Amino acid sequence: MKKRDFLKSLSGLGLSVPVMGRNFERLLTEHEGVSPEALAKNEEFWGEIRSGYVLKPDYINLENGYYCITPQPTFNAFVENIKKINYHGSYYMRNDRFPENTEVRHALAKAAGCLPEEIVVTRNTTESLDTVISGYDWKPGDEAVMAVQDYGAMLDHFDLQAKRYGMVNKRISVPLNPASDEEIVEVYEKAITPKTRLLMVCHIINITGQILPIKKISDMAHKHGVDVLVDGAHAFAHFDYKISDLGCDYYGTSLHKWLSSPLGVGFLYVRKGKAKSLWPIFGDNGYADDDIRKLNHTGTPAVHTDISILNALDYLQKIGIEKKEARLRYIKEYWVSQVRDYPGILVNTPADPKRSCGIANVGIAKMKPGILGKTLLEKYKIWTVPIDGANVHGCRITPNIYTTTEELDVFVKALKELA
Repeated sequence: MKKRDFLKSLSGLGLSVPVMGRNFERLLTEHEGVSPEALAKNEEFWGEIRSGYVLKPDYINLENGYYCITPQPTFNAFVENIKKINYHGSYYMRNDRFPENTEVRHALAKAAGCLPEEIVVTRNTTESLDTVISGYDWKPGDEAVMAVQDYGAMLDHFDLQAKRYGMVNKRISVPLNPASDEEIVEVYEKAITPKTRLLMVCHIINITGQILPIKKISDMAHKHGVDVLVDGAHAFAHFDYKISDLGCDYYGTSLHKWLSSPLGVGFLYVRKGKAKSLWPIFGDNGYADDDIRKLNHTGTPAVHTDISILNALDYLQKIGIEKKEARLRYIKEYWVSQVRDYPGILVNTPADPKRSCGIANVGIAKMKPGILGKTLLEKYKIWTVPIDGANVHGCRITPNIYTTTEELDVFVKALKELA
């Protein structure tokens, strides 16, 4: 039974078919010809987009980086998908789960800019990247390069491989405000030796929002015969790019972040020809050794969540990644530009606006990040996350497309008062 037939069967049960609201469609049609840069400043437009979210009134949410709230069109579709799976039960799991999973993979591949056979759905970035890290046939003395600013779960997993196999982890520190791409590339290159097999790098550093030059890093690493694993947790559906343009070998991301899918989905990209050399975490003899799906055997998944990726992609496509990126860049610069040179305020994100998008990090001199985060929430009703490590000391600020400039004015006022 195809997806459209499922929807027809739901209609026969009196269940609604998930569709975008008429007001949403009208809004997009009315602004179809407006440039992303001009639309980014249109508060009325984004205010109407905001009306499609159910937001908690207790605080201003500037911590969307962990999990971006699902907009109502996607959420409503998710609920219908749960009803669909529950109605068809094991019939769906045995007959239609795999065809629909293939449909999701093709849609993701198109959005990500890669081949369908290079991508599989996972539960999150950690699972995706750890699958690759565990997949290497590590030998004593083998080396891997990464940064202290990388996500802790992956650093821990590299430590586990070192403890188990005797491989060596070399950690660099990414410059906070680099003068050029070449400065960043050089830091990574200096850590490479003839024993280096894998280099892990963030597409966008989650604690500062700095976007790294992945293509240049990949090209450099490949000249030394080193594979490149990219942590794209905060990049996909945040700004416009194609994985095929990055030159990397492996890429992992979470879709419940900037794509705003329901919780518990991500994807893993493995460049064609590279899957054969990776060991699966769980055994599966059902796929050829060079088939990426051999890496994806994790038992029975939450299929209603997986197929809701299609609805989240549909929502993103209708708004447009260029327009979303422009809005996120605009609101980041809106607040950062007002505090970057303010006495007592420390912005821990590159000054060049092209080196970040929607994420930034800010601290107050002589105030510990934990105290800053606590004060922002308790005194000003602003929800953030403190970061105090890896040479970064401040609160990570991650607004979303529903965030208003009025909310950011409250945040700026709070920072200046505290400074």
